[in-house]
Amino acid sequence: MKIFIVVTTVLVAAPGVARAQDVAAGENSFKKCAICHSIGEGAANKIGPELNGLDGRKAGSVAGFDYSDANKASGITWNEASFKEYIKDPKAKIPETKMIFAGIKNDKEVDDLWAYLKQFDTQGHVKK
Repeated sequence: MKIFIVVTTVLVAAPGVARAQDVAAGENSFKKCAICHSIGEGAANKIGPELNGLDGRKAGSVAGFDYSDANKASGITWNEASFKEYIKDPKAKIPETKMIFAGIKNDKEVDDLWAYLKQFDTQGHVKK
């Protein structure tokens, strides 16, 4: 009986978890970012740095990109929490950032975008 309850709980909770972060929706949201950033195999710096391996990367550390002093000195190591706070209002998180993007205010869209970004390793391969 306990196994039935556990399995039922997992099955009921699973759709909610799956909806929490939607990689395909995040890929669509990334179109807003692609003007300045690239990700995936062959990604290169553009107006903004390439975003491969973002999860766990120290802010201001992509080789060959000219970051603001504020970004380099921010002390941020990108993870889900720091990214979500930053992307909602970049200038509030790092006031002297060069990033001119106004931010994404919708929590679901931010969740989806993070799901899309975090799947790429430093070489631009999708983590398995």
